[in-house]
Amino acid sequence: MNMQDFAPLMFGGLIIVMLIGFPVAFSLSALGLLCGFIAIEMGWFPAAFMANLPFNVFGILSNELLLAIPFFTLMGSILEKCGLAEDMLDSMGQLFGPMRGGLGYSVIIVGFILGAITGTVAGQVIAMAMISLPVMMRYGYNMRYATGVLAASGTITQLVPPSLVLVVMADQLGQPVGDMYKGAWGPSILQVLIFALYTFLLTRLRPTYLPGVPASARTLDGWALWKKCLRGIIPSAVLIFAVLGSMGGLPGINTAIATPTEAGAMGAVGAFILAALHRRLSWPMIKEGMTGTMRITAMVVFILIGSRVFSLVFQGVDGAVWIEHMLTGLPGGQTGFLIVVNIFIFFLAFFLDFFEIAFIILPMLGPVADKMGINMIWFGVLLCVNMQTSFMHPPFGFALFYLRGISDTLFKNGAIPKKVLSRDIYLGAIPWVLLQLMLVVIVIFVPQTVTMFLDKENKIDIDKVQIEMPAEEEGAKTEQSEKDEQSKIDDLFKDAAQSDAAKVPPAAADEKK
Repeated sequence: MNMQDFAPLMFGGLIIVMLIGFPVAFSLSALGLLCGFIAIEMGWFPAAFMANLPFNVFGILSNELLLAIPFFTLMGSILEKCGLAEDMLDSMGQLFGPMRGGLGYSVIIVGFILGAITGTVAGQVIAMAMISLPVMMRYGYNMRYATGVLAASGTITQLVPPSLVLVVMADQLGQPVGDMYKGAWGPSILQVLIFALYTFLLTRLRPTYLPGVPASARTLDGWALWKKCLRGIIPSAVLIFAVLGSMGGLPGINTAIATPTEAGAMGAVGAFILAALHRRLSWPMIKEGMTGTMRITAMVVFILIGSRVFSLVFQGVDGAVWIEHMLTGLPGGQTGFLIVVNIFIFFLAFFLDFFEIAFIILPMLGPVADKMGINMIWFGVLLCVNMQTSFMHPPFGFALFYLRGISDTLFKNGAIPKKVLSRDIYLGAIPWVLLQLMLVVIVIFVPQTVTMFLDKENKIDIDKVQIEMPAEEEGAKTEQSEKDEQSKIDDLFKDAAQSDAAKVPPAAADEKK
């Protein structure tokens, strides 16, 4: 077997191992070590090559950027349990409810706001379903639309800053987190507008699917209703601007005064303050939030270590060269490359979590995209938009699993009158997956949706650069240099005279006297 044929076999083994269902971190480590032993035995690289593995692992553990993950996770865990989602959904539902499709608009808007401050799909889908699903069913909303909009609005959190996916993307692509956040604002806002447009068109084509809530169903009106809306929006907006603005993650802010880790720590403190304002801060809630943070952080670190073991051996057998030759030969240049990569990521997301895709697949694709001249921020945000669909794919989408579980709980508790069928959940998700794929196509062919918020690069034409020196200063320096040269010559003659005097014998010196 030749080394050139081993890289494709490693990649095929990677796909098989990940589909087995065993924890990916340990599967990757085992596959990487096995392939490493085979490569050493075949003489493709020496055993000393594997000595780089401990340095790689210590490099992961000493990466300060990854410290932002537990801080942002803790922030999201606290906020999803402090009652913020319930208050915002209740107030927004009463505000938009009387218009046709108003409950759908409120779910989309609240999903966007919660996505910017929590960053967790599970908590967001569960919280919104608990509040909105009984109301939608009570007023006759179409079941497939109701389940679809709840699941899709929960997945927005993967794209809206400060998303954990964007932190991982920035780390793997070697780009600033603040720039990655700036690039994500355009697609995230566009995603909300696409969802709202679909809801609007549905109210016109199928008016009975999204009826308005009677005004008599409101428990608040006038200033009291607006006050409750602002009570949830204003503190959330302050927290968003404080966290993202401090790290340069908002459009128009070009200076960062905090690192992503420091901004995440500030966000965690802000989450505790918001929980205290909602009078939900308690020790059991803090303990539960810290436990969830610990599990997610440990999972991320172990997946990253396993992927590093595999990638080290894959690089050793010239796997990167094989990937580059395969992808750079695609027709269509950059556009063809992006289309093929996104199709591959879309189908891979049926089976893999976004962390696994980011840590395993992205290091293989990033160098190729960079060599093809693709803007790395655009590339990272584009893949992030695509990986949103990993939570919506029937039948393996995690958002659909969360919705399935909470709907069964609501039926058992008597909160909803009838059981939600799995068929309605899966068929209801399909239009929203298509809307997300529509955004992928827009971002591919209109890169300005990402780059318009980025700082403009100052390009310098080297051929036009001129270096001018004042004549007097140049003359003074020339005169000074001549004096220095003369001084060096005088010192050389003095040293030579002293050395000649030292060589004269004492007797000869007496005779001269």
